[in-house]
Amino acid sequence: MVSLQEQLLKAGLVDKKKVKVANQEKSKQQKIERRTGVESVDETRQAALEAQRKQAERARELNAQRDAAAQQKAVAAQITQMVQKNRQSKGNGEVAYNFTIGSRIERIHVSPAVRDHLVAGRLAIVAHGTGFELVPKVIADKIAERAPDSVVRVNKPSAEVDADDPYADFKIPDDFTW
Repeated sequence: MVSLQEQLLKAGLVDKKKVKVANQEKSKQQKIERRTGVESVDETRQAALEAQRKQAERARELNAQRDAAAQQKAVAAQITQMVQKNRQSKGNGEVAYNFTIGSRIERIHVSPAVRDHLVAGRLAIVAHGTGFELVPKVIADKIAERAPDSVVRVNKPSAEVDADDPYADFKIPDDFTW
């Protein structure tokens, strides 16, 4: 291999005298470094190291973003699988069951038995795709751990009656619909 100095000499860009002076300066610098133990700061080397560090940092950020996207995709696939595997039939759709999503009121038609399960809190409504599916409460809890916004409605069973409730003696019948 031909060194850079030899190439510059052949091209006529430098003469032998300049090459000799450059070699002497280089050897002096190396002797000083050996004697003092302090290395001279090479700006180009520092700039290259800084550029390499920035590139590595950017690569880490991109990998983190890619990993986060893959994690979200995996969670979505898990939720889809749980809903498809555990969805319950809505029945023949005799009774309209109303529920809210944000400020909207949605309606699904279910059988009276399914409505009773929804009211009792044994079934939950989960948003899936463009529609809604019914899943057992246990599955809805697992889905809520992964994506809380997917679970639309879970009724909590009212086991205790407040002692100060003035209407405690007046029960609402189960077959009452609004």
